[in-house]
Amino acid sequence: MASIRELHQQLVKKERSAVEITQEALERIQVLEPKLHSFLCVTAERALEQAGAVDAKIAAGEEIGLLAGIPVGIKDNLCTKGVPTTCASRILENFVPPYESTATQKLADAGAVMVGKTNLDEFAMGSSTENSAYQVTANPWDLSRVPGGSSGGSAAAVAAQECVVALGSDTGGSIRQPASFCGVVGMKPTYGLVSRYGLVAYASSLDQIGPFGNTVEDAAILLSAIAGYDPKDSTSLKVPIPNYAASLKPDFKPRGQLRIGIIKETFGEGLDSVVEQAVTKAVDQLQSLGAEIHIISCPRFRYGLPTYYIIAPSEASANLARYDGVKYGYRAPDADNLLSMYTRTRAAGFGTEVKRRIMIGTYALSAGYYDAYYLKAQKVRTLIKQDFEKAFGAVDVLVCPTSPTTAFKAGEKTTDPLSMYLNDLMTIPVNLAGLPSLSLPCGFDDQGLPIGLQLIGNVLREELLFQVAYAYEQSTSWHLHKPKIS
Repeated sequence: MASIRELHQQLVKKERSAVEITQEALERIQVLEPKLHSFLCVTAERALEQAGAVDAKIAAGEEIGLLAGIPVGIKDNLCTKGVPTTCASRILENFVPPYESTATQKLADAGAVMVGKTNLDEFAMGSSTENSAYQVTANPWDLSRVPGGSSGGSAAAVAAQECVVALGSDTGGSIRQPASFCGVVGMKPTYGLVSRYGLVAYASSLDQIGPFGNTVEDAAILLSAIAGYDPKDSTSLKVPIPNYAASLKPDFKPRGQLRIGIIKETFGEGLDSVVEQAVTKAVDQLQSLGAEIHIISCPRFRYGLPTYYIIAPSEASANLARYDGVKYGYRAPDADNLLSMYTRTRAAGFGTEVKRRIMIGTYALSAGYYDAYYLKAQKVRTLIKQDFEKAFGAVDVLVCPTSPTTAFKAGEKTTDPLSMYLNDLMTIPVNLAGLPSLSLPCGFDDQGLPIGLQLIGNVLREELLFQVAYAYEQSTSWHLHKPKIS
């Protein structure tokens, strides 16, 4: 499938209609879904109706925006009015939201076509999309491997060209890690840049909605559409939103004026040698484009993982308390009193990983342990943020691998939660600090699996990250490789 800009040109020149483009996406979904399982819900009727509205505008001579008529996948933890939003959990199996999330409403206003809701780890808790209550999504590069998580459905759908772009959410790496595993571009914006209104909460101080695309420009266009202040979200930032795609060019500022820092703590033990080689070559390529390369130390980077797995489950234990069988969602049918209904509903409705994180979080917040765990984790979070602030005093952009490995086989880590958690080692500190970060392809391993390069920027430096990523992308051919799935 072509890029957003290419499809836009075809539409305005009337070479193709929005309905034709949408039908092509829906046909590809129909062919691939029995193998891939990217989508939990395909909204064919609604998609064709939205596409028809775009064609009517074109026929009437009206101008259309870049996203008008473009097939988009939506992670199934973003509320969509009249369309089921399950968070891949049994407890929300029959939940149909009466309202629309701000991000999806902005896409609808831009004329984008929602082709379906994509699979995820239940309540966005996981790194492989194996924790979904309904199905396991496959990696389009190798169907025996995972696409990453928790936004694995969105990443796989974009990589397999079932849609042009997609939305995901990122709490500890849930956009960037699957982007790395699936060989696409994924961006986690600055905390507060995109409204969380209508995003089903996992960990409210960490969650952020962001874009997936096959190219940097596609991701930039999508972020421009969904970013911006929203009075419905108290953490939303009142800042001007640039046209991120407009500033993209295949080179940097004048030579020597862009300083890139390699986070030394992200290299060494635990990092696959093939990933290290690919990222090192990518850094050499950035240097050849005119960037100054510096070695930067973020000494508390390594404490991101244990810090996250106290803070995130603590917030989750509070957020998920609302699912009790009283107001909405699943209710246990055989309860004979209120307490029994609560316990049986939550026991049957939540999966193993969700229960594990609720219990960890409840323990960390309990009397006698709050100071020892949660409060200490928040102090370490501040230290991690200070490390980043110091680093950005010396450089403009930080680089490191997105994930320590390429995509692993389905079932390989499901019995070892700690091994699974290590997949987020490189991405979690960014969420703790609320910074923007982007993953893009930088090579392949000897199995033909994609490798991701992570670029990290200071607060609200998304535009710079896109510029650096675009210059790198245009000087290499990694983004031109596509999985041979049909």
